[in-house]
Amino acid sequence: MRNVPIRRVVVTGLGALSPNGVGIDAFRSALREGRSGVTSVQEFDTSALGSRIAGAIRGIDLRDAMEPKQLKVVSRTVPLAILAAREAMTDAGFPPNDLDLDTRRQIGVLLGTGGGGIAFVEELYGYYYKGQLEKATALAVPAGTPGNISSELSIQLGVRGPSHVISTGCTSSTDAIGYAFRRVQYGETPIMLTGGSDAPIAPAIMLGFDVMGIVSRNWNDQPERASRPFSRDRDGFVLGEGSWMLLLEEREHALARGARIYGELLGYASTCDAWHRVSMSSDLDEPVRAVQLALQDADLSPTDIDYANLHGTATPLNDRVETAALKRGLGPHASAIPMSSTKSMIGHPQGACGAAGLVATLLSLNAGFLPPTINCEEPDPECDLDYIPNQSRPAQGARIALCNCMGFGSKNSVLIVRQGDES
Repeated sequence: MRNVPIRRVVVTGLGALSPNGVGIDAFRSALREGRSGVTSVQEFDTSALGSRIAGAIRGIDLRDAMEPKQLKVVSRTVPLAILAAREAMTDAGFPPNDLDLDTRRQIGVLLGTGGGGIAFVEELYGYYYKGQLEKATALAVPAGTPGNISSELSIQLGVRGPSHVISTGCTSSTDAIGYAFRRVQYGETPIMLTGGSDAPIAPAIMLGFDVMGIVSRNWNDQPERASRPFSRDRDGFVLGEGSWMLLLEEREHALARGARIYGELLGYASTCDAWHRVSMSSDLDEPVRAVQLALQDADLSPTDIDYANLHGTATPLNDRVETAALKRGLGPHASAIPMSSTKSMIGHPQGACGAAGLVATLLSLNAGFLPPTINCEEPDPECDLDYIPNQSRPAQGARIALCNCMGFGSKNSVLIVRQGDES
């Protein structure tokens, strides 16, 4: 094996299209204020569903991402990803329209998505069963293929580095960021556009989660209160959508061009319980090992962690297992670490949730506050850590954060990041 120098990897750009804030400034403000983006679903009839709410993005014009004729042949996931990616690239000092060929060839894309174009495929099936095949597109196959989403990003942004998709369920964007981190770390690609995008709010998808019995049904009349991670009265997650993107870069490359640095990625790890398609193993071994391996990769100990952004879906089992796993993985220090679930404010955007948590973490730490877990109103004796309930709080010098993600298929993925730049 050839000896490869390990490069330091920094975050120089962020982008966000979130149910509670479009753009990084709006998203940061919503995090600070503890503002929910969960509302009643207005886009289609939900009267037959037990859960009729979602974290939907409204007030945006998708024509800002693509020409109207192009929007007809892609899933909603694509323009959401494009808009967030453009913001991240511009924020980093790489506006897509102003790049020379050499720079375009240095930028790769590694996107995480869970459902990808599944809502688009659902729409096409609808045309079939209604006898409206004339409405279908000849580009149905690429539009419904998750792997093509990164190609759409590369085409629209004009970047010519590697263009890949990671689809590992709820951990998709955490894993995409982790693999992008490795590409830059090992000198394979100097700049990586990475993150997550998902748009799963569609009738059959909502029905599927409803049948599984894992979405909230008790708060349809108060949707902003429905996502309740770690509260004893939680009754399931709220489906969400959105796109959160980051620009990763070799530190020396970023410093040479005078870039602002939001933070430095320090560690990544992933494990699998090999247990069940949707349920989580209660033995905790693999989520604990993911935390420990990420700390080892970052060359840190549990006492170095100042804040943890949690998976925190608000399903009864997930919140209990995650709490227990972090207590074991971080040891006695777990009780001293402030933690929060971004999903309390945006719902669960499936494969994009890990990117949402990391972007939220970097924005908050750089602004000097820790985001809250809203709706955390009734203490659960099995969920007894510091979840920053209901209101944000001053960061008090917090710099190193652990971002945890756990998903379908028994997957566990962890990222560790340090705010700002440290020589």
